[in-house]
Amino acid sequence: MKAQPEASHFIDGVYVEDDAGPAIEVIYPATGEVIAVLHEATAAVLDRALASAKRAQTEWAATKPVERARILRRAADIIRDRGEELARLETLDTGKPIQETVVADWPSGADCLEWFAGLAPTVTGETIPLGRDFIYTIREPLGVCVGIGAWNYPSQIACWKAAPALSLGNAMVFKPSEVTPLGALKLASILVEAGLPPGLFNVVQGRGSVGAALVTDPRVAKVSLTGSVPTGRRVYAAAADGVRHVTMELGGKSPLIVFDDASIEDAVGAAMLGNFYSAGQVCSNGTRVFVQKGIKDRFLTRLAERTAGITLGDPLDGATQMGPLVSVAQLDKVLGYIDKAKAEGARLLCGGGRAAINTGYFVQPTVFADVTDDMTIAKEEVFGPVMAVLDFEAEEEVIARANATEFGLAAGIFTSDLARAHRVIARLEAGTCWINVYNLTPVEGPFGGSKMSGVGRENGRAAVEHYTQVKSVYVGMGPVEAPY
Repeated sequence: MKAQPEASHFIDGVYVEDDAGPAIEVIYPATGEVIAVLHEATAAVLDRALASAKRAQTEWAATKPVERARILRRAADIIRDRGEELARLETLDTGKPIQETVVADWPSGADCLEWFAGLAPTVTGETIPLGRDFIYTIREPLGVCVGIGAWNYPSQIACWKAAPALSLGNAMVFKPSEVTPLGALKLASILVEAGLPPGLFNVVQGRGSVGAALVTDPRVAKVSLTGSVPTGRRVYAAAADGVRHVTMELGGKSPLIVFDDASIEDAVGAAMLGNFYSAGQVCSNGTRVFVQKGIKDRFLTRLAERTAGITLGDPLDGATQMGPLVSVAQLDKVLGYIDKAKAEGARLLCGGGRAAINTGYFVQPTVFADVTDDMTIAKEEVFGPVMAVLDFEAEEEVIARANATEFGLAAGIFTSDLARAHRVIARLEAGTCWINVYNLTPVEGPFGGSKMSGVGRENGRAAVEHYTQVKSVYVGMGPVEAPY
């Protein structure tokens, strides 16, 4: 099974290879098989990417927004037309089941390109009357943006960063995760096929050193990162040295609160989606499930029944509902958290170990009950199919416990009392919240976190603020008055 791209990088409208860079092996997580070998970007490759982006961006910024929009819309159409082919590539790259990638990954990317294509022509300035004189404002692109992607939603993330950047007149140099490097190359070629001028969306491969070189280059005006908190700290510091614009979507340890008047069936379904979808490798997952004591036993019984029915297996089989973790390193990390939860006294409800499927990196969907706030799995991001269920009695108590974390990415509430739902959501320290649903992230709405979970927002109109800057122009309509 092979997925070898034409070359490792995509720069100035064409695939580019430079095998002087260290090799990057692409592993199919379901079998451990090497399906492609790429090379890290050398200094020459990075310079070529940044130089072409700088050149192309000047003319692109002067292009009518509606003309930019047409290109992005065509790219969205191409993605939809090739949905099955792209979904298969995403599954090979990540190990996620084809039933997920065919509806969630590239389709979300196409939605994002289409939505920002519609938004871009509506972005305008304002006029501020001052009597005789007036001020007008212009919303300008920032210039060359760097996007750094994560491995869990590689193609979606590439689109989520490319769409606002390009629609608003910027260029982007994108570095995907070295673990999942294939989808971004396809996006770059699709954009050029749709009519995007060469140089405006370049893809370079590499590990952390490549990202560091991009973030610190003086030609770069803005950095957008999706990744872990430790990586975010380093990128934020490096970008600050050059006073660059930054948006960062980092990790989470999000609470999902289930009150005793909630629909148990809906709450169980949401908890499963918020812990087992993509084998639990979703940053906004509700991995701390707080269940009010009055329904705890019924909730756990139904959760165990439904979890037992999850189908693990070949991700390319349409019947498979959960695939492997993305890498052997992630497998070892998640198994380590499971062992620690057992040692610290959490009650294992189901799962609890590796699933013996081929030689892939599969972990059983795992639920721990009777988890307390001081246990490791209640404090640290596991990023695997491991759910922690905690008990609570009262509203004030659960709000305080839900907020007792350094993270602030997401939060959810299940209750039939909508007044309580809005009241509690208003007090939760999280940037992206849900009521009686979980983990739905349409591109029309902003997405991002607070506290250590990041700064800025992706998607929605909020993204305009992060890919443009305001120029203020004072217009004098009469003689200049001066005391000298």
